Amino acid sequence: MNRCPRAFKALLPGLLAAQVLATIHVHLSNADLYGKLVAIKAAGYMAMPNQEIMNGLQDFGPAFFGGLFFTFTAGAGISILALAAVWIWDRLFLRNKFVLILISLIWTGFLWQVNNKGFCPVVTAYFLVIPAVVIASALRSMPSQRDKNIWIDGVVQFVPIVLLALLWTSQIDRSLFSNLRDNFLLSNTLGTRINDFYYKYTLYPAEALKTLDQKILKTCHLKHIKEKRTKELLEKELLKYDYLCVDNDLKVDLKIEAKNNTLLFKNSDKIILKTTLAEFLFIPHNILNRFSLKSDKNRFFRQLTLLSLLMGFPIILYVMLYSLFHFISRFFLGSTTSSVLASILCLLVGIATLAYFHFSKVENINWKDLAEALVSNRWQKRVAALKMIDRKGIEIGRFKAYEKILESPYIAERYWLARALGVSRQPETYKQLLLSLDDQNTNVVCMALYSLGRRGNIEAVKKIMNVLETSNHWYEQWYAYKALRNLGWSQTRSN
Repeated sequence: MNRCPRAFKALLPGLLAAQVLATIHVHLSNADLYGKLVAIKAAGYMAMPNQEIMNGLQDFGPAFFGGLFFTFTAGAGISILALAAVWIWDRLFLRNKFVLILISLIWTGFLWQVNNKGFCPVVTAYFLVIPAVVIASALRSMPSQRDKNIWIDGVVQFVPIVLLALLWTSQIDRSLFSNLRDNFLLSNTLGTRINDFYYKYTLYPAEALKTLDQKILKTCHLKHIKEKRTKELLEKELLKYDYLCVDNDLKVDLKIEAKNNTLLFKNSDKIILKTTLAEFLFIPHNILNRFSLKSDKNRFFRQLTLLSLLMGFPIILYVMLYSLFHFISRFFLGSTTSSVLASILCLLVGIATLAYFHFSKVENINWKDLAEALVSNRWQKRVAALKMIDRKGIEIGRFKAYEKILESPYIAERYWLARALGVSRQPETYKQLLLSLDDQNTNVVCMALYSLGRRGNIEAVKKIMNVLETSNHWYEQWYAYKALRNLGWSQTRSN
């Protein structure tokens, strides 16, 4: 460990602490979801995710592996902020008390943002435990003597990060994540395994972050409404938005009570908003959106997680790569030389990765060149053509070349073909889209389900329902349910 950079030695304990908290966070969310699904099934509705996923919600594995998402996003972001704060306080301001007070006030502001709509114990722990661990580790590894080598090491480590960040901003657009997935993950065996791992476990932490209107199924309780007609009207309207009425009012998402001529919409036994029956029946979507927004406790943490995904995660990857290069070179070189060499190597790796990413992408092609692009020798160009067909709503059945793509070895190509088939209206393409439901890759299956819902073929309901009931993958079930709703299917009490 003496050969490892100080930044790595400070951040690693913070990430380990984040993983412990994240595992607890996801486990509690899974337990809450399990309770709601049990109540939904008891009320006679179809649960989503299905029984197979439900059985694993209380296991350690989904909580631990799902927690990795929070560890390398929010956990990484908080760890980096804490390290930056202690470095500024110690190195720049020589542990000045007023600067320490200012930093403490800023951190208090973070805690207020986390809890301003209700106390969130686990999220609060992220902002208390992780900084404490990182700061303690950083101060222990920082030498008391502030010599010039400290500044040299700091500049050497910091400048490449800034340069790479500036270079990569040229690639930021709406398609950044899908392009990264297509070119770095779905194009090789290792990347495909990482992609599969991500999609297998990412919905567990996502469930802990979502607003109510982002969740597929929501629970509601109307037992306190005595007027039968009012209750029937509310239940019917709420069902359209997948608010399912259950008998147990323990931790339901929405509890509605009537007081005089007013309806009280409650969450966690707190009144979130007040309305009337007439107003709710007139604009139910707006009322439920307002309810979701006002009961959302995770907005700040969700924004932090997204920002950390864009910035914190890449910095952590850089620090890990830098530490590896530095550790190896320290067997042969001095500390300062190793720092310079590690930074240069990291910069070169970052530039090479950026160059590969940039030149592997194919920009928009002219619609007149679609037929030629679909038979191109480059799979990236064929994918660009499929993207254009999807975006412009062009009938893919006009191009016979697409049939060869059905058997393409490239997952990204089959994925975008399944999406492009969603804008087609030819019977033959519908049959071929159904074949994509049997694809070995989850991404392709999900996009086939999305396209079936998009096409509007009612006869697809049975096929989609079969996926929903038998699939062992949460993402596939999620897309299946959304597709069914797009086709006009809705929940009914079966028991």
